[in-house]
Amino acid sequence: MTDSQDTGTAPSAAAEAPDDAPATTAPAEAAAPAEAATAPAEAAAAPATAPADGNPVAPAPAGARTAAEVVTPELAARLTRGVVGSGRTANHTPFTGEKLADLPESTPEDVATAFERARAAQERWAKVPVRQRAAVLLRFHDLVLSRQAEVLDLIQLETGKARLHAHEEVLSVAVTARHYGRKAPAYLRPKAHTGVVPTLTKVTELRQPRGVIGQIAPWNYPFELSVGDALPAFVAGNAVVMKPDTETALTALWAREQLIEAGLPEDVWQVVIGEGPVVGPAVVEHADYVSFTGSTRTGREVAQGAAARLVGVSLELGGKNAMLVLQDADVEKAAAGAVRGCFSSAGQLCISIERLYVHESIADDFVQRFAARTKAMRLGNALAYGADMGSLVGERQLETVTRHVEEAVAKGAEVLAGGRPRPDIGPLFYEPTILDGVQAPMAVCGEETFGPVVSIYRVRDEDEAVALANATPYGLNSSVWTKDGRRGRAVAARLRTGTVNVNESYAAGYGSVQSPMGGMGDSGLGRRHGSEGILKYTEAQTVAQQRLMPIAPSFGLTDEKYAQLMTRSLRAMKAFRLR
Repeated sequence: MTDSQDTGTAPSAAAEAPDDAPATTAPAEAAAPAEAATAPAEAAAAPATAPADGNPVAPAPAGARTAAEVVTPELAARLTRGVVGSGRTANHTPFTGEKLADLPESTPEDVATAFERARAAQERWAKVPVRQRAAVLLRFHDLVLSRQAEVLDLIQLETGKARLHAHEEVLSVAVTARHYGRKAPAYLRPKAHTGVVPTLTKVTELRQPRGVIGQIAPWNYPFELSVGDALPAFVAGNAVVMKPDTETALTALWAREQLIEAGLPEDVWQVVIGEGPVVGPAVVEHADYVSFTGSTRTGREVAQGAAARLVGVSLELGGKNAMLVLQDADVEKAAAGAVRGCFSSAGQLCISIERLYVHESIADDFVQRFAARTKAMRLGNALAYGADMGSLVGERQLETVTRHVEEAVAKGAEVLAGGRPRPDIGPLFYEPTILDGVQAPMAVCGEETFGPVVSIYRVRDEDEAVALANATPYGLNSSVWTKDGRRGRAVAARLRTGTVNVNESYAAGYGSVQSPMGGMGDSGLGRRHGSEGILKYTEAQTVAQQRLMPIAPSFGLTDEKYAQLMTRSLRAMKAFRLR
């Protein structure tokens, strides 16, 4: 996530920020996207003229809902019930800049109160058998799928993304809920181990909940990177105090309402809302473990705060993700995959593609197909399916995208598609953009843009592609395209990223929730999904019971005889291949 939006601990110039924006989701999580969008509301009254050769606009279907019809005062009051906040703030929609809802605003003292409530509730929740806790997740799974239209509206209004991209969050949350609802008892069950003296020493490994998890969630994926990351914490027996981004708080609060209906005790999930530099440090100060999705800059601050208290932390941070199109790739499929990988959620996805390395022998064909697909993408702001891409989330994201593109062009890069804002659709719309001829020291070459901008680089062979892909401090996600699956997996193993997708951009790796997902290098610490995604929310406890005789001289053995006996025993255990 970029430093232009954050809701963590770093100072923020605007309200709060998006997900892969620094301090919030990437996730996971700051300056707020929509705060800066309050001014553009006036501009929306006089829309600009659409460029003749610009991306087409997806028409709004008849009967499409409006923001006022979706976010009513009654809905806001219902969702914010239980939020600990003594002040008032508000959030806005990137589509127009208009205010969506008035929200409670939390102070550091309110955060302390939320942790007190969560601790009291966690003690009771941890005593509930794990299978009963897991059943809550399975009921939540069904509620999410049956009521998805409600949350899709909220996700779109709070992030500005296209509905199909919002639906990715619904799918991801449902898959995560199902996985941990089914697998949590196995992940958390007591495990027997061989003791120091076989048969005489009985050893059991237990998994105890950490207590109260402090979670700082981002704006770009407000459903998946809020409740999606909290589900394994809950089923492991923890409580959670979450700080969502202010601009996307309603989505997280909707998730909380559904989970409570599914059986989660209300106080087990506390939500606090406020500016990142104020509320973020307070969350870190009280947590027994910290989960953060946001920028690398803010992630370092969160890690330092957690380290000072000797509590654990997981961080999903920024990325400058690469896609490698090898010489034998199916060019048409790779071009379609690049559109998905580069422009989903307007590129505001921590695992989206910002660098494209294409073998020189197929580069012209690939670029032609990719540019044609990109220029045909439909932009839209309706609460309905049909648009291929939505809006950026905040003024600061628009500024970053504009600066990266304009600087690159001024230094010799060529715009193959896009390259301009679209105020005729909304104040924060920017066309999906392809740049050619990018090179250092252009900012777009090495900095995370976190927007709908990708740079094309031609390479001689896969060795050069791998070397260039790895030439970054980031290591979150990458993509390899080839008709030879074995070759693709071999190249994938050489890439220094936490996930690698072969013949897909990001969804295959991220959606395979039995496997860990996370970053290397400046892209973070720890993993979500799989066993690591739940065990990180637990403390391992070893219980060793000694039987029949002590581990000491006994039954009349002298010290020397005892030492000789133990020596023979160790040799015998090695001979019998005991571990």
